[in-house]
Amino acid sequence: MQPQPDIALAPEAGTRHHGGWGHFAQHYVEMLLAMAAGMLIFGGAVRGVLALTGGELSMGRQPELASLEMAFDMSAGMLIWMRVRGHGWAGSLEMCAAMFAPLAVLLPLLWLDVVSTDSLMMFEHALMLPLMLLVMLRRRDEFAHRSPKVAR
Repeated sequence: MQPQPDIALAPEAGTRHHGGWGHFAQHYVEMLLAMAAGMLIFGGAVRGVLALTGGELSMGRQPELASLEMAFDMSAGMLIWMRVRGHGWAGSLEMCAAMFAPLAVLLPLLWLDVVSTDSLMMFEHALMLPLMLLVMLRRRDEFAHRSPKVAR
């Protein structure tokens, strides 16, 4: 009679184990919170500096600048949080690009009077959120981990 091989309870080498869709969804919510924090902190700082210097940034008067500033504020918040969470530069910058990409389509539509200044920000956000999701799905192994350990 031949001895039976030991049953291995540990995962085999090379097997991917990650947190799954729960961690993925948690990370998406964290990105939304980081965007909001960026808008509050960096947006508040920009508005404060402008107020001190007698300037202002108005969606009605400078919709392009106001939209770019908002995308920057949200990107800065997300970039900082993603780096704190251990994400690499490539994924972090792709997520930031998702904040600016809608403007490549929306600003020409604004200039052609297809999109109004009142609806610009709504469309910008409506496009940003699914673009963020696409970036996360593209890198789902990275975003499904609780704390990714990727090259910085």
